[in-house]
Amino acid sequence: MPLTEDNSLLNSLVETVANIPLNTIEFGRLSIAGLQFLLSCTYEKEMTFITPEYEVFRYSAILAAKQVSNDAYSTLMKQLPTLEQMKMDNSVQIKNKSVTDHQSVAKELEPLVEFIDFKRINGKILADVIDPLEIIPSKVILNVYRDIARSNNSNLNDTRGIMPKTMYAWDESACGSKLVIEDNGKIIRASNNCDTHQSARAKIALEDKGIFEWDVIIEKHCSWSWVGVCASENINYEDWAGNQLTGWVLGSGGTFRNHNNYVKNYCPAFGDGARITVHLDMNKRTCAFTVNGEKYREVSEWNNLPSKLYPVVSIKYPGRFQIQPHQKNV
Repeated sequence: MPLTEDNSLLNSLVETVANIPLNTIEFGRLSIAGLQFLLSCTYEKEMTFITPEYEVFRYSAILAAKQVSNDAYSTLMKQLPTLEQMKMDNSVQIKNKSVTDHQSVAKELEPLVEFIDFKRINGKILADVIDPLEIIPSKVILNVYRDIARSNNSNLNDTRGIMPKTMYAWDESACGSKLVIEDNGKIIRASNNCDTHQSARAKIALEDKGIFEWDVIIEKHCSWSWVGVCASENINYEDWAGNQLTGWVLGSGGTFRNHNNYVKNYCPAFGDGARITVHLDMNKRTCAFTVNGEKYREVSEWNNLPSKLYPVVSIKYPGRFQIQPHQKNV
């Protein structure tokens, strides 16, 4: 059932559940039919969804197993660790590949499989954790392997939909002492005694794989406004990011800079009202910018981007910037 104005209650319910990590919902609170409805409404849709696709599969598989038997449920609880557990023990290899009543589990899981985007799941997890369970049709797994082989690197994020808007907010714990954050984190401005550039990063961490895009709107320009990304460590927010080894930024004069590495005339100068879109490809570790609707080349000179980055800006008085998820066709 599509989400329309005629079923606004269902719409609201889906949006609410989509913003809750599935692995925090007790198994049994959602029925198979309820989960199928949630996944069908969010599959390949541009709406907020915060559960990574592997966790979608994990929850679906364990819920299906719970319908079969306690043994199947207990087995899959052990066989399918959370992503956090995988990171902690640095291993994704399952020890026991047999699943009690795996054919019955596969049957229960069947209505959910078409709404799980397996291409978003890490290839190693797919091969070492999911495939050996024999609860996903071999044709589905084979098609994903083919896609991985053809594309070499997936351009998909590991989570469907778009990031919650609240993640695109400036971080009060990571900003210069003379910068002021307003409007629930969307706005950052320099106080009138901020006469040298200071920096601030957003709350959202951009790491591992995926393509990330966000907009920074220059509501009030200052002499050399800077927009870009910074590392998670060794960044001094009392200084401007482009002056540091851990900052990669585009300036309002059209120059991009990372410490002593800078190039002029990347784009025309911009000022009040400008919309800067940052395109960060963590699969290839590349960055490009769109300025007022015109997209410019990848900054090939930035060949040292680390595995974890944050959106960052550097401003001084009277600078005032807004951050938001990328708005297409604006």
